[in-house]
Amino acid sequence: MNLPMRLACMPLAWLLACAALAGCTASTTTQILRDVPPLDRSLVAGISPDDFTAGRFTAADGTVLPYRLLTPERIEPGRRYPLVVQFHNSSGIGTDNRAQIEKDASARAWAMPSVRARHPSFVLIPQFSARSADYDDPERPQVAHATAQLQASLELIDAIVAQHPVDPGRLYATGFSMGGSTTWLAAVARPQFFAAVVSVSAVAPDRRLAADLAQLPALAFHGDADTENPIASDREWAAALHLANGRQMRLREYVGLTHQPPGDFIPGDWWRDWMFAQHRQTH
Repeated sequence: MNLPMRLACMPLAWLLACAALAGCTASTTTQILRDVPPLDRSLVAGISPDDFTAGRFTAADGTVLPYRLLTPERIEPGRRYPLVVQFHNSSGIGTDNRAQIEKDASARAWAMPSVRARHPSFVLIPQFSARSADYDDPERPQVAHATAQLQASLELIDAIVAQHPVDPGRLYATGFSMGGSTTWLAAVARPQFFAAVVSVSAVAPDRRLAADLAQLPALAFHGDADTENPIASDREWAAALHLANGRQMRLREYVGLTHQPPGDFIPGDWWRDWMFAQHRQTH
């Protein structure tokens, strides 16, 4: 029996117990953080969508995606740069090509002068007109499923890579809430595509898909008091990855934090340094 089939036969309670036991998830993969306040959004109050270049993309199925693109302040001839795809949360749903930045402090942070100087890169922020990730139970979600919007965004990424001096070995995805769930789903859709992913307060994919991402470097942030997207989903995902011999995911659990990014996420030089250090071999 292959690994996905074995995981499908394992009871949910076992996976939950596995996530709580150091002997099953490996102590180095989970960090418990205390006394970290919620994110201070005033740090990005002066940044607006107009700091990002606006664009529109039409996918093969006719789906239209407005998007914003932040480019390196100076593009050196012959140099290729990382591309970060920032997936927005559900409050950014629309077609105005503004809400995905106005409603998401994580997106605005990429335009902070200190972040741009430290991490010259392209940052792509598509806007979805409908949910990019659906959940099994809207009241207490545990499993995320991709919608048609996700495929359109993957085609947009391909177009941006083709049009700009992007290093195909340094493609990254990140997002908060629905955006974090979409980050996982994008990686599942293209297992050998991203060099690393960073999710915040996400709902994880079907656990049977964990084997496909066992070697993907990943960092997940989640508050243990999150009742909108309960942390149990990320814990189970970490356990499933461990069972698939994955040792690349780090789960940061914030004691007492509700459904919001933690205060150490912005400017977040430490996690950005880690993410940009990840490379994927390309042919």
